[in-house]
Amino acid sequence: MTTPLNSHLSQQSLVGLRLRHHADYQAAYAAARKRQSASMSWFLAVKPLADSAASVSPRVGLTAGKVLGKAHERNRIKRRMREVLRRHIDILPTGADLIFHPRRAVLSMEFTKLEAEIVRILTQATAEIKRAAQQSQPRAPLSRPAL
Repeated sequence: MTTPLNSHLSQQSLVGLRLRHHADYQAAYAAARKRQSASMSWFLAVKPLADSAASVSPRVGLTAGKVLGKAHERNRIKRRMREVLRRHIDILPTGADLIFHPRRAVLSMEFTKLEAEIVRILTQATAEIKRAAQQSQPRAPLSRPAL
């Protein structure tokens, strides 16, 4: 018997939130800055507010080049990362494209450590987006009291 929590988790999916086209990756790379983490590097590209409402939803991309190993190893790395992202879909940074470049260590590290690292990256990315949004908002001039 499944609990309501488990049934809710099984319904979450990354299907509509994944970067799929080469042009989307290239645009994200052009707008992003590379950041490093213990077992991966990642890129965060904040989308401009002028974009349509459909593009405000978060998008996530995963890359796994041949340097990571054979096809079955690369696929396992991507499966593990997709599962962590699926579990934490609620903290994906809205209004941004996020691309992960895992290192080979992701293949053998404990799942809980991988999960903790990705959650840390997602919270850091969300904080960065909030900071960027605050800086881009025009400040109201200070009003002086009427004399």
